[in-house]
Amino acid sequence: MAGGEGEAARPLLEKPHVYFDGCPGCAMDRRKAENPGIPYGLFFHTWIINLVTCLPISSLFPFLYFMIRDLGIAKRVEDIGFYAGFVGASYMLGRALTSIIWGILADRIGRKPIIVITILSSLVFNTLFGLSMHYWMAIATRFLLGFLNGSVGTIRAYAVEVCRPEHHAIGLSLVNTSWAIALIIGPAIGGYLAQPTEKFPNLFSIDSLFGRFPYFLPCLFISIICFVVLITSIWLPETLHTHNVQKKEDPHPESLFACLSDSEEFVEQDSTSTKNNRLLTNWPLMSSIVLFCITCFDDMAYSEIFSLWAESDKKYGGLSFSSEDVGNVLVVTGASILLYQTFIYPHIVKVLGLINSSRVATILSMVLLFTYPPMVNLSRPWLSIVVNIASMLKSCSVATVVTCSFILQNNSVPQDQRATANGIATTLMSLFKAVAPAGAGIVFSWAQKHQHASIFSGDQMVFLLLDIVVLFEFIWTFKPFLDVPKQSSSS
Repeated sequence: MAGGEGEAARPLLEKPHVYFDGCPGCAMDRRKAENPGIPYGLFFHTWIINLVTCLPISSLFPFLYFMIRDLGIAKRVEDIGFYAGFVGASYMLGRALTSIIWGILADRIGRKPIIVITILSSLVFNTLFGLSMHYWMAIATRFLLGFLNGSVGTIRAYAVEVCRPEHHAIGLSLVNTSWAIALIIGPAIGGYLAQPTEKFPNLFSIDSLFGRFPYFLPCLFISIICFVVLITSIWLPETLHTHNVQKKEDPHPESLFACLSDSEEFVEQDSTSTKNNRLLTNWPLMSSIVLFCITCFDDMAYSEIFSLWAESDKKYGGLSFSSEDVGNVLVVTGASILLYQTFIYPHIVKVLGLINSSRVATILSMVLLFTYPPMVNLSRPWLSIVVNIASMLKSCSVATVVTCSFILQNNSVPQDQRATANGIATTLMSLFKAVAPAGAGIVFSWAQKHQHASIFSGDQMVFLLLDIVVLFEFIWTFKPFLDVPKQSSSS
């Protein structure tokens, strides 16, 4: 344990900074005290780690339709959407089952081990997914990929702990931005590198490994990136405090101030369960989490349906797009989200406020969904232009509601409860995202079998159901459903 001489002379109530030798959390606190600037290196490391753990999610959509077709599980073309939905759901189901457990482990053994386990599991199971020869193998590897992903809440806590309080907003925004970048890079990798023997016959022969496993190349490419980031994680500093154990083993007289400070921490820890119970009865928090979950359900269902619909044949109400075409749309959409959140969203919220911004976004989203079925009647290049514009506006609408709900959640709880609140939101969100692709796949498969119904064609019914989900989002932005915290009421 180490403490400066000047600290001993401070009055008892000032709680001087005391750093314990061998405690990684204290080492990080000392580093922040000695370097008050923005930790660009650690921020970039955090950003790249979150990016690589998001890539396996975003890279799947451009080629999932064709992968299910080639695995031979679907007896008819109309059944492809049914089976594709469960592949998307398996990842989110696995993550929903373990999100809280990973959060508890991160608070017990440290942030770094959980981050390393997540990257390693992404490397292994993303590679195995690309080598899937059977449908059950694709389901199992995606489930384990989500089951062993403990970085969702951990990386957000880490981004806050590596910087001083005045830089917390920057750290968290960089974590969110890495997901926007993943929405650009992931679909590009999946769209351009899937089925390489068809797209690059001069480089990849049909008899090669990539001819036998046409969806292995994009997974391998992402796994190589994961391996590089995994190696760099050796130098990732830990931020969890472990000095409570050391204090019991070696209580020195000069640690009086630290002991007094730590005793207060123990009192706070004793009341943690009480605080957690209060979170579940905190309606401003829970109502904003419900809004967040409904929006994530909408986004996940839309993402699943859009790729399946765009790649299905026009006789089934689709657009007959290739995986590369869908990849192009998703790349443009991801780039638009990044630009929107960086330059446009802050001004919209400043003018309209959080609630009105969410309401306008949901109304725009409902209008856009009605325009999708008629797009099948367009021809290129107008079809590509219209699809790209609609996809950008739809995704930016979702980003608006999600970001507003994040702010409402943070404003609903004190700072010392935000990590736990984030864990609750992540678990519930993952459950909603697990149900969404499975449900969307079932509905899409049913719709393709009823494309020529007398009242609503199959594709019209699909987007009508999505509209109903968005309508629930819109209704939830009003009282008594959404209870806005006082500090957000003027926003």
